[in-house]
Amino acid sequence: MSTTPTLSEIRDFKGTYPKQLFYLFGTEMWERFCFYGLRGMLTVFMVTELGLADKAANLQYGAIQAFVYAFTFLGGVFADKILGFQKSLFWGALLMIVGGFVIAIAPTEFFYIGICFNIIGTGFFKPNISTMVGQLYHETDARRDAGFGLFYMGINIGAFLGGLLMVWVGKSYSWRAAFALVGVVMIISLINFAFRRKSLGPIGLSPLHPDMPAKTRKLYEWGTYIGSIAVIPLILLMVTNTAYTDMFMYIVGPLTLVYLAWEMRQFSRAENMKLGAALVFIFFSIFFWAFFEQSGGSLSLFALNNLRPELFGIPVDPNSVNNAANSLFVIAFSAVAGLLWLWLSKRKAEPNSVVKFGLSFLFLGGGFYIFKSTLGLADENGITSTEVFTFAWFVITFGELCLSPIGLSLMTKLSPLKIQGLMMGMWFLASAYGQYAAGLLGAGMSSENPAASNYEKLVLYTDGYGQLGLYALIAGAALIIIAPLVRRMMQEVH
Repeated sequence: MSTTPTLSEIRDFKGTYPKQLFYLFGTEMWERFCFYGLRGMLTVFMVTELGLADKAANLQYGAIQAFVYAFTFLGGVFADKILGFQKSLFWGALLMIVGGFVIAIAPTEFFYIGICFNIIGTGFFKPNISTMVGQLYHETDARRDAGFGLFYMGINIGAFLGGLLMVWVGKSYSWRAAFALVGVVMIISLINFAFRRKSLGPIGLSPLHPDMPAKTRKLYEWGTYIGSIAVIPLILLMVTNTAYTDMFMYIVGPLTLVYLAWEMRQFSRAENMKLGAALVFIFFSIFFWAFFEQSGGSLSLFALNNLRPELFGIPVDPNSVNNAANSLFVIAFSAVAGLLWLWLSKRKAEPNSVVKFGLSFLFLGGGFYIFKSTLGLADENGITSTEVFTFAWFVITFGELCLSPIGLSLMTKLSPLKIQGLMMGMWFLASAYGQYAAGLLGAGMSSENPAASNYEKLVLYTDGYGQLGLYALIAGAALIIIAPLVRRMMQEVH
């Protein structure tokens, strides 16, 4: 009979990876299948089935994705203060299962209600499993980055499968079946975690004081569960009316910073310097995701309307290519990127995290200039090269590999243990602002004319991508310039 390991036994593992990482890898992989599968379907479904114009669909996409990531912040706070990471993950998974099956019952009628369940469920699930990965390691363990790299590969295996399959099932077979996949796959994710959670020992258990009366403990926990369901009507109102989304985004960010400032009073100057460095990364990540997340908005509609349905002579669904290419490249090249950093490190030439962030923007800018170049390859109907489009994702992938897995790891390295859930939530809240801005940018590139031709849409989108490419290059240069200052704030963290 297996015993529950202590925290020291977990962290004193031999080799490169702790076994618990593979268990969390499996749980997160299936959740990401659902998340990225849904993300890849949103604008296509809203345009083809709900009858929204491109501009409205971009705004709606931004609102939905913004709330998904905004609730990861709240999920992190409730995990830190009440539920613990394990119960938060369970609750989030259950809500996502409900959300998927609700939409599957009647996709056009129950779409927004089911999406609200998914918003809350992802909020409780997403930040907390990443934080548990960080807690598998001692603070000074050099293997942590490798662990997050492997974990990030798991994310992208799920993203690749979900992005490839779900929109194809919806467009070619049945939208009802596509949304039902969310419920089915999340059940697999939850079962995987249930059978492996004992191996995590004390990681992710309730943070409430052991001496707290059981009745009071249950009151806090059930209050969280009931409260998270009670806010669904409010979320429904905000998601379906983007003016309310604007108001929410104007308020939640400043309040979050105020709350963080309040928490920072309890930490030393050195700890707060590290938190200041973390905020620099969080701030720049907003811009990265605002550009990158055109993938689920304007680029999804670009693929729907303007790409040739073949890749190197092989028939393909352009939306599946748009949804899955980036994840496939991450899977293929994340290990290569890790080996490159290791090779450079041995020669004392590895760039620090701030410079890597700067490089991510340079790759991002290059990718968007390639998207812009597809205009010159288009026919008179506005149909252009899927091969060049895919190459743009190839370039952007290296930008993502310079930022996202490193960002997850940095939040755990730069944050005191007591607020790691909060800081991971802030990392994802930055993504919420990025998603929100992505919707606004995508809407700004969309034609106001519902009768616009595919060629006219292509011109507008490629012009917009050229501008985003320029802004990305400027941001990358700025990060590289301020790298020495931020590096000093990070102290011993590389």
